[in-house]
Amino acid sequence: MNKSTNSYRWRTIDIVIASVIAVTFGVIFWAWGHLWTVTEGAFAFFPPAQAVLYGIWLMPAVLAALIIRKPGAALYAETVAAIISALLGEKWGAMVIPQGMVQGLGAELAFAMLFYRSWKLPAALLAGAFAGLGAALFDFFAWNGALDLWDYRIPYALITVVSSTVIAGAGSWALTRALAPTGVLDRFAAGRDRALV
Repeated sequence: MNKSTNSYRWRTIDIVIASVIAVTFGVIFWAWGHLWTVTEGAFAFFPPAQAVLYGIWLMPAVLAALIIRKPGAALYAETVAAIISALLGEKWGAMVIPQGMVQGLGAELAFAMLFYRSWKLPAALLAGAFAGLGAALFDFFAWNGALDLWDYRIPYALITVVSSTVIAGAGSWALTRALAPTGVLDRFAAGRDRALV
């Protein structure tokens, strides 16, 4: 019982690394918002297809959870990243903060369903999909509520989930796997785990 409780207790380094991930992605979010704006014309043929870019906004949730491997890591990293992007002047304003929380909760739910015991590719894909589902549901009502259901909102939601599964799920797993042999993650189980598949 104590061992399990201790394994879930956050260390100072857990907070530091989760914060570094969050701040880094907060800046990326801000830049990605500009990319979203300048690419709108490229998706004029089918506007919902722009959601293919969405997955990058969900990466800190999955990445932080894969590295920290403790309850709350996904929610913390995604929420702090959203706060940072809002402070930097994100074009969507403070609304990105509750949006980030919903996305982080989606990834958190996936890892919780696995009892915070699985950190392999299928778990990462599930977390990416759940984060994407959270994002899609938030956007469905908060941003896209006035748009056509079948021509925009449904395809946008489906593409968001796919993008998040691939970019945030598989992308975060691949990044964790690439970082592990370098030694930068040696103070984490993710750095010592050579069986991430």
